[in-house]
Amino acid sequence: MTTAICPGSFDPVTNGHLDIIERTAAIFDKVIVAVLENPSKEPLFTAAERRRLLQEVVAHLPNVEVEYFQGLLVDYAKKKGAKVIVKGLRAISDFESEFQMALTNKKMSPEIETMFMMTANEYSFLSSSMVKELVFFGGNPEEFVPPLVAAALEEKLKHRRSGK
Repeated sequence: MTTAICPGSFDPVTNGHLDIIERTAAIFDKVIVAVLENPSKEPLFTAAERRRLLQEVVAHLPNVEVEYFQGLLVDYAKKKGAKVIVKGLRAISDFESEFQMALTNKKMSPEIETMFMMTANEYSFLSSSMVKELVFFGGNPEEFVPPLVAAALEEKLKHRRSGK
C-alpha cells in the first residue's frame, strides 16, 4: 500500500486544494492531508479549525485522512510510512520555491519522492490569501471554496472586521 502526503497550511482550504487532494486520492492507496503550522505565516484559522474543515470537505474520500503536524515534513513522512509527498502547483512562481523544498527533502530523505501536480486551470489563480482578502472586503467566496468553508470564513472575518 502506497501512502502519499498532501501537506499545506490550508488557511483556508480552497477548491484548488480540494482538486489536488481528490486527484491524489485517485492515484494512491492512502492519502494523509497534513495540516502544518508555517512559522512564517499568521493563520486566520487555528490548526484545529483547519483540520476540522478539511475533515468535513474530504469526508467523501474514504482513503483520505487529515492530521496536524509540526516539524520537518520528511520526518513526519517517515513516521507515517509515506513514500510520496504531493505538492500542488499553480504557476511557475510556485515551482521555484517548491523545487527548492523538494531538493532539500530529497537530500535529507532520499527514499521519499516529491510529486508535483498542476492544479486544474480553473483554480490556477486561486490562493488562500486571495480568498481571505476577498471575504475581508465583502466579496463572495462561494465559487472558490466549499460552502462549509465559505460560511466559516464569513463568520471568522465578521469578527475581525468588527474588531472583536
